[in-house]
Amino acid sequence: MMKFTLFALFAVLLMLGGCAEELIMQLAKEAVGGDAEAQNTLGAMYATGKGVPQDDQEAAKWFRMSAEQGLADAQYNLRHRYANGDGVPQDYKEAYAWWSVAKANGHELAVNNLGIVTKKMTKEQIVQAKSISIEISKRIEANKKD
Repeated sequence: MMKFTLFALFAVLLMLGGCAEELIMQLAKEAVGGDAEAQNTLGAMYATGKGVPQDDQEAAKWFRMSAEQGLADAQYNLRHRYANGDGVPQDYKEAYAWWSVAKANGHELAVNNLGIVTKKMTKEQIVQAKSISIEISKRIEANKKD
């Protein structure tokens, strides 16, 4: 199975005018098949409009699929969607929860920047967000055992 860990590969191919269409089709096939790395990469492509039409809702959909499988990069990307309202309703509690989950999974930027969203939240919202992050983590763990 091909692993798509570098969105940059597609960006470079697109810039060079390479045969990216076949690679995008293969990426989509892997993503539909459940490959978390491919789903995250496809989400990034939709978020930026590189190789596919820019579509925030599609980006959020693919990031969520990948994030639910435990991929920290996708969890971090999904928190960005919620923090800014890109493709999903803006929701700081969801943003905090996904940021927290990404942090727990060792995502470097999440570790260093979790405090950014907390500045926009009340103490009660932070407590609720922590509860959401626990539920998300439990759901991801349960998915891994299946």
